[in-house]
Amino acid sequence: MGEIVKRKLLACGILAGPLFVAVGLLQALVRDGFDLGRHPLSLLSLGGLGWIQLANFVVTGGLYLACAVGIRGVLHPGRGGTWGPLLVGGLGVGLIIAGVFVTDAGAGFPPGAPAGAPEQLSWHGILHEVGFIVAFLSCTAACLVFARRFATRRQWGWVAAGGAAALAALVLTLWPDPDGISVRLVLASAILFGFVAAVAARLATELTDGVTGSIDADVERSVDDRSWS
Repeated sequence: MGEIVKRKLLACGILAGPLFVAVGLLQALVRDGFDLGRHPLSLLSLGGLGWIQLANFVVTGGLYLACAVGIRGVLHPGRGGTWGPLLVGGLGVGLIIAGVFVTDAGAGFPPGAPAGAPEQLSWHGILHEVGFIVAFLSCTAACLVFARRFATRRQWGWVAAGGAAALAALVLTLWPDPDGISVRLVLASAILFGFVAAVAARLATELTDGVTGSIDADVERSVDDRSWS
């Protein structure tokens, strides 16, 4: 895989997160009856314009799959070169699942839907939730895997950023107060996507500078030397 191809694949990961959040928030502003304070972005998949959010899920997922290939091309077989791309790929697969299988109507959206939560989840609603869980857990774990890679290179600012991103996403998502959960999910997604984008940009820079392989090789030699001492 050539360097130009790798950079283009990594660029997909830089674009994916901002694209997803921007398209979702723009719809939240213009869709009749949608209130981000009460409605998760997944509900935008319903109604006459629901295809926009469906496409948003699937296209973003595809971009993350492409990014995962690029990350593997840059890092494998070095530190983070196996689980990093697998987890970013898991993020992409989860988003695609969430797009293919729509959520159930509820909370009064689309207009005319029941005011509360659906009494029983449909099969596609369950699969939508599975897709969300796969995407969220994969992205959170990816932040920790990349943080570990940066730790081996003593890049402590990146280590702190990866750990903070994972922790912030978990706190925002698992906070017990149901009020404002929709907004917290958007914030958690933006944080996780932002860190993946930053990692992709960092790898693209290292690839351009030709330092990724050499630094990882130095780290591996250092580990081997300590193992023999």
